[in-house]
Amino acid sequence: ATLPSRSSFAPSGEWATISPIRINNPFTSIRWKILLAFLLIVGVSYYAVATSLIGLVGDYLFDDRMRQDRATSDQLAVEIAPLFVQAQSRQLQERLETAGGELGARLMVTDLSGKVQSDSFSELNGSRMALPEVISILALGQTADYGVHALSDGENALGFLSFLRPYDPTVEWVAYCTSALTVGGQTVGVLIYSSSIRDMMQSLFSLQDQMIMYFLIAAAAALVIALVFSRVITRPIVSLTRGIQRMGRGDFSVRVAVRGSGEMRRLSETFNTMSEKLEMLDKSRNQFVSNASHELKTPLATMKILLESIIYQPEMDADMRTEFLSDINKEIDRLNLIISDLLTLVSMDSKTMRLNRTTFSLSQVVTDTAHRLSLVAEKRRQEIKLQLNDKCEMYADCPKLTQVVYNLMENALKYTQEGGTVRVRLIRSGRDAILTVSDNGPGIPKEDQSHIFDRFYRVDKARGRETGGTGLGLSIVHQMVLMHGGTVSVDSEEGNGSTFTVELPIHQG
Repeated sequence: ATLPSRSSFAPSGEWATISPIRINNPFTSIRWKILLAFLLIVGVSYYAVATSLIGLVGDYLFDDRMRQDRATSDQLAVEIAPLFVQAQSRQLQERLETAGGELGARLMVTDLSGKVQSDSFSELNGSRMALPEVISILALGQTADYGVHALSDGENALGFLSFLRPYDPTVEWVAYCTSALTVGGQTVGVLIYSSSIRDMMQSLFSLQDQMIMYFLIAAAAALVIALVFSRVITRPIVSLTRGIQRMGRGDFSVRVAVRGSGEMRRLSETFNTMSEKLEMLDKSRNQFVSNASHELKTPLATMKILLESIIYQPEMDADMRTEFLSDINKEIDRLNLIISDLLTLVSMDSKTMRLNRTTFSLSQVVTDTAHRLSLVAEKRRQEIKLQLNDKCEMYADCPKLTQVVYNLMENALKYTQEGGTVRVRLIRSGRDAILTVSDNGPGIPKEDQSHIFDRFYRVDKARGRETGGTGLGLSIVHQMVLMHGGTVSVDSEEGNGSTFTVELPIHQG
């Protein structure tokens, strides 16, 4: 060890405390929560590791130094105790100077009052030592003590390692090891063994500086990694936010890229599905408004032409006037039918329509409907053939299912040529009632079958208007069957007729 300067061994009356390492987080102003959280985790983890490492190294070095100093101090105390008791001052001074030179330390001997009787530096003879290590022996009866003091310009400088505190070369670090001088089991004085621990403290401060440097490197690396990860994490969120903003402006065609896996991928897929459904709903709504306007405009235009003819031809023949008024009456009926169907669909779309369930026979509903349509069939020399294999007692909304059966059978009669046949079959399969309505009409092209239940959709629009249809009958059928938890489908070939199949769950009341 380096020999401490004489001025550095001024007595210190206070015990140097080892203050805990503290870290002030310089990254508290980071705006991104992800970066802050990531850096906080890295900082706390590194702080714990650095504190533990410096503490372990410091404890090891101090324990090792304390054992060595105590062993040396105890051995010297045994040698010089007789010289001190016998008041051999010269021999005592020579021994202290010799041992101090060999050890590179300062040795002092005090009496029971703490006054220095001999100093290897010959500077503090007669001075009273108020070191806590001395007091612990004289006042508390201990046999040995050890302490570390930080001295600066001859004055006490408390504190030990403090994180982010740079090494101060002007501070002198001194270790004081005291041993009781005993003769016959009685304490007669105190040996003070003081030595510089500058090199050891430099090593600890150097380790601390390295840990700080490593922390800054780790923090920089963590910042870069956090930026990359935050970009990866927030990119889908930013994309979703922009997509939602575009949707808020009415653009339902927006889609986001599906990347990665896990929750973010499912979120992107869900958003795209929602966007697709909203786009379809928006297109359906626009198409619905357009078709409804067109369907309502057609009979109104016809009535306007007929009324203008009556108004501007006052001398019109009575029979022709009656014919025109009859046509106007038919157009009014057509308007009423369209409005009634529209109100039905709106009621179902708004979920205000409720099912009023009762127990009834679906077979009886089919029979009654066939009877109601028999006059229409007779006019066109058509035949309705029923095959009812089961009564199919239902617990459902009878009026709504009656409309389903009526719309399907009426539709089959409309699109079957004169002299054709409509076959209606009802069977029970397990807990389901299966109703099929078949005709031998022209059939439905494959490309039109997927749209057959769309509102206002007609395969042959011109012929549809001639038959008086609104283009809403099959859409109403589809909605009402869905309300009952059933399904409806179509199977058709051009030139070979069409078959509509309805499957309804049977709920016994």
